Amino acid sequence: MKNPWTWVPSLYFAEGLPYVAVMTIALILYKQLGLSNTDITFYTSWLYLPWVIKPLWSPFIDLFKTKRWWIVTMQLLIGAAFGGVAFTIPTSFWLQGTLCFFWLMAFSSATHDISADGFYMLGLSQHEQTFFVGIRSMFYRFATIFGQGILVMVAGNLQVIFRNSIAYSWSLLFYGITGLFIALWLWHSYVLPRPKEDVARTGITTKTIMHDFVATLKTFFQKEQVVIGILFMLLYRMPEGLLSKVSSLFLIDELHNGGLGLSPQEYGFVQGTVGVIGLTLGGILGGIAASRDGLKKWLWPMVCAITLPDVVYVYMAYAMPSDLLTINVCVFIEQFGYGFGFTAYMLYLIYYSRGEYKTSHYALCTAFMALSMMIPGLFAGALQEFVGYRMFFIIVMIFCSVTFIVTSLLKIDPEFGKKKVVAEETEEEI
Repeated sequence: MKNPWTWVPSLYFAEGLPYVAVMTIALILYKQLGLSNTDITFYTSWLYLPWVIKPLWSPFIDLFKTKRWWIVTMQLLIGAAFGGVAFTIPTSFWLQGTLCFFWLMAFSSATHDISADGFYMLGLSQHEQTFFVGIRSMFYRFATIFGQGILVMVAGNLQVIFRNSIAYSWSLLFYGITGLFIALWLWHSYVLPRPKEDVARTGITTKTIMHDFVATLKTFFQKEQVVIGILFMLLYRMPEGLLSKVSSLFLIDELHNGGLGLSPQEYGFVQGTVGVIGLTLGGILGGIAASRDGLKKWLWPMVCAITLPDVVYVYMAYAMPSDLLTINVCVFIEQFGYGFGFTAYMLYLIYYSRGEYKTSHYALCTAFMALSMMIPGLFAGALQEFVGYRMFFIIVMIFCSVTFIVTSLLKIDPEFGKKKVVAEETEEEI
């Protein structure tokens, strides 16, 4: 068996990079190429769709080939999609071309997620799975910093070198990512282990899968507080769904448009480095707090954490700070709060998924999670362009009331989330 250190870190780096490319780097690319905020948020929000409908095709993956085969094949397709984006950026059909390849990247990445997470459980012993869970999360976060931090800064430096040739600079960057992903494909083709359990499922038909899927759906919608639960999944992050894409555009938009006018290098440091560090620290602290005292005790502090720090964008839209220190502090506060508050959301998904079909129910919950970001994002840019950045951020703060309302309707076991309860549930799964 291959040493897990040779493949777990690189596998989850490869899982995170295409996601951040589709969800964040694409925003900066399209903004610099002159697309309006309305079009940027509309087109890129649709790219959430593969993650929304992922539970629909995930059961069929096991019917064809092994998870290892799916991983290396999807990495090759993702590398080809990066190359397609690079090739089409300088062309006259850059919007249609790049969107086509971003769609290919999104579907391939969602399929890669399914295969990689399944392979993680097959390729490692139970002890190794527990040990490497933090390692895989760390390298996924590193992919985020590398993508929206380092790569965006590289794009800005290339624009300086090539005298502000934006399309050419971004094309070179994506060719570089293509080479990196082809290298990851070659590496994983060689280093990924071949577990005996990793085989295509036999004796399973499409009819059987559909029967199981219908049973999953039926039991999912028969759960207690199903309406409240789904409303919580869809609306808890509504303010962040509106804010997430527009906040990035605000940071890099020109001063005369009401933005802060950050360069790609500055944006890469502010949002892609400081922001991600704040998000990670908030998530870690949230997990520690909930595991000690339970979700119910920390629910309202987490609701405040995920909503109230959004006010920093109201401040920045009116104060228009020009010093990077102030901007970094504001972004760190907002992202730290989001990381801390997001813990409540993820724990509730686990809480709702308990019981029979817990894995399938959790997959459906994550589909609602992706939908909760997709729907607000579709019209966020149009709303911002209609009312301006200042009023838009005020509207985001008004929508924080929705988060408070849906949270107030929840009924949660006070013991859920505590270390003792988690240990008992783990023993049951074993």
